[in-house]
Amino acid sequence: MISVIGMGPGDARLRTQAAQALIAQADILVGWARLLADFPDFQGEKYVLNADIDGLIDWLQSKTEQNIVVLASGDPLLFGIGKRITERLPKQSCQIISGISSIQYLFARVQLDMNDLYITSSHGKQPDFDFIFQHDKVAMVTDKVVGPFQIAQEILQRGLSRTLIVGENLSYPDERLHFLQPEQVQPDYDMNVVVILNERQ
Repeated sequence: MISVIGMGPGDARLRTQAAQALIAQADILVGWARLLADFPDFQGEKYVLNADIDGLIDWLQSKTEQNIVVLASGDPLLFGIGKRITERLPKQSCQIISGISSIQYLFARVQLDMNDLYITSSHGKQPDFDFIFQHDKVAMVTDKVVGPFQIAQEILQRGLSRTLIVGENLSYPDERLHFLQPEQVQPDYDMNVVVILNERQ
């Protein structure tokens, strides 16, 4: 059985009991080096994930008789590896264990409801900002190419009024939360999620 497990935003205390139990029973742990480093005492095999996701899935297809746990950041089906795996593997040979996404975590930290929320990502693509700014409440998982500063510049170029919440290093000891107007956004932030709010509806 292949179990794709959501590891939450980072803090080990935020992992589910279901995830912990499956990790303890695993023959093989698969994940990015950063995630595997959280399990120095794991006695089984470790498979370090790289950019070759298709190669990983081919390998997983030959290992479905073993207990394999694929570690996914946040929630596996929210801009995570879970989508690619479930598209290729038979449903009876894999399962998804949800985790707390960085988006959920940030909204809880700032005590903002997620009702009517549009969720998107800038990972590996150029967002359609005209479409995004039609929504009054947006959460975006960012990358190094399109992050808080680029989002703020798109807002300013259109002369829009928005408030940005930038959550850096969420759930880690160096977590930082910023409530900013677009002109206040700095060029560089650590790993982050951005909330875009239209508060003048």
